[in-house]
Parts: sequence; structure tokens; C-alpha cells
Amino acid sequence: MHAKTGDKSLPQQALLTKLRELSFDALPRMYVPGESCFAFRLQRTSTGVVQQGLSPRYTSIVLLALATEDAAAARTVLTGHQLFDVCRRVSQRVVAADNLGDVALALWSANANGFDDLSALRDRLRAIESASTTVPAVELSWVVSAAVSDSVLSKSDFVHRAADRLLSGYNAKTGVFSHVIGNSGSGLRGHVSCFADFVYPMQALSQYHGKFGRPAARDAAVACADRACKAQGPDGQWWWHFDWRTGAVVEGYPVYSVHQHGMGPMALFDLATAGGPLHSSAIGKSLEWLERSPEISGSLIDEESRLIWRKVARREPAKLARKLQAAATLVSPSVRIPGVDWVLPPRAIDFECRPYELGWLLYAWPPERVARWNA
Repeated sequence: MHAKTGDKSLPQQALLTKLRELSFDALPRMYVPGESCFAFRLQRTSTGVVQQGLSPRYTSIVLLALATEDAAAARTVLTGHQLFDVCRRVSQRVVAADNLGDVALALWSANANGFDDLSALRDRLRAIESASTTVPAVELSWVVSAAVSDSVLSKSDFVHRAADRLLSGYNAKTGVFSHVIGNSGSGLRGHVSCFADFVYPMQALSQYHGKFGRPAARDAAVACADRACKAQGPDGQWWWHFDWRTGAVVEGYPVYSVHQHGMGPMALFDLATAGGPLHSSAIGKSLEWLERSPEISGSLIDEESRLIWRKVARREPAKLARKLQAAATLVSPSVRIPGVDWVLPPRAIDFECRPYELGWLLYAWPPERVARWNA
């Protein structure tokens, strides 16, 4: 069961307005007041939609989005709690942890919301980053974004060293970043990058160039965006796995709703803000797929549940298609396992929704951008 669209597509401004309203309906259901933290997800079960787990990381992403909204909207999402109080609680949770991405996101979101008790987060970020011989491109991108936003780190060598380290994972021949910085190409999936490895480096380097005017960062972000948009599916899909060595798609599915409404558009908007091309056609196609996905003859937007379901995936056991295609392309970059679409059709819906997905939606589409949007 999934949400089916009507016979006519909505104008994209109306679609975006609907998505924003849905996000403000769903996010309070994901918030756990006693923990000052968002749940890991809402998931549909046989007994209904249930809240599961906690995620400081996802909380920081929602806080980033709420920094662009008015105070009343933020209080509604946080069920009456204040942004500063939630920032403080997240900071206390992650500063004692050992996760670089969580600390970077907490610092970035705290800066966005004007929270000023940041010394412990800065120190922890420096310590974890300097001790890491390898680091996921996604998390290092968040380090760069956090440092650019920070009044202290942006005036130190730290931000430039982090940006240089991120750029070290960039393949200028293909426009693709390696999945792990410092360990490119090893293991069965060492040559495989994912769509997030386009989005977050592109966003971080656009922000970095916007602040410091560094051409190498801009050029990498522009080429990365160009590669992603050229690889976009015929119906607007942002495909999932790519070969870092060649830039070719390794395996397209799953297609995630957050890529379509949030992450893809937000990175392209940040690139345009830094002086790069907008790629408005790709953004428009991205939204078109979300509203009407041919794989499921409908949409992941569920009006009845007031949620956007997570992804369209193959009917397969244990990520089989991805493993097979990764193994095939490791042997030879041009080889693909034939008949995958027929044997493992992409018709399954993942009936869960995570708060960061709606956070990036709001971050990508603040009211003023929706009002200006004309795909």
C-alpha cells in the first residue's frame, strides 16, 4: 500500500507548500520531549506507525532547518521547547562521544541557532578529526561546513586543512568523491561511492568557496554537480551507487525520498549561492519523481499518514543487487550483472520516515525559496 497521486500533478510551488505542511505535522510526532531529542524514525507496523530509537545526529539536522524558520514554528516542532535548550542537550550528548559526524553537525547547528557555548564542541571536533587516519567523506564534509560556520574555526588553519583533506578524496577525472577519505579503492566496495558522497562534499565546498573564494573548491563542487545531474535518471531519480574511478552508475536503487526533495536540491542551491550553476531543470525533475514515481505507479507522499516514506527499493534479500554489481565492477568497471531489473524489480516501499529527511526538506525549501521557485 502506498499513496497514489491523482490524475494531475500539482504545480511545484503547491507541491512544496504541501511538503512543508506535512513536515510540520510529522516532526512533532518524532520528537521525544523527555530526552530533548528526535527519534531515529517513525515506522509503519502491523499495529500502526510507531516511534523508534533516538538520534542526536538527526536532531542536529532538524535544528539546522529550524534556524531558517520563525520562532513559533520551531516551538511547535519542539513541542514548546526552546531551540537553545535543545542545542545544549545535543551538545552534552555528543561531546562525550567518539563520532566525528555527530560532533560536526552539533557544532554546525548550534552556530546556525546562535548558541554560544561552543568551546567543548570545537575541542572535541579538533581532537577526533586529527586522530582519524580515515574518515567518511560525508562526515568530513560536515566538519568543513561546521568550521566555515564557526567564528573561531573559520579564522584558524583547521578549516583549510579540513577542506584540503576533503579535496584529497576527489577524482577530478570523474567528478566523484571517494566514500572514505584516506582509503580510496580498497575492499570489495572500495571503488563505490554513494549519492551522499556527491551531496555533502558539494555543499561543504560551495560554502567554503563562498566564504574564502578558493577556486579549487568551487571547481570540484561544479564538476561534482555536473556529474550528478548528467547521471540523473530519466524520471528524475538520483541514483544511489557510483564507481569512483569512472563516474558510472553501479546500482541505481534504492531511490530515497530525501534525495529527491531535500539533499539533491539543497546541495545544488548552495552551489548556486556560491556562484555556480543552479541546475533548476534537475531540481524540477527530482521533485517530479517524488510526486509520481513510475516504479510504484504512485508516490511516497502519504497524505493519510502525513508522512513521506523513505525509499523505493528492489525486492531483494540483503542488498543483493548492490553486492553483485559492486563485485562485477570491481572485476571490470564496464561489467554489470544483466537482468537485475527483471529478477529484482524496484517496486518495494520502505515504510519508515526519519526526522533528518524532513529537516533537509525544510532546509532546502524555506518559505522565500518556495515563493520564488518556478521550475
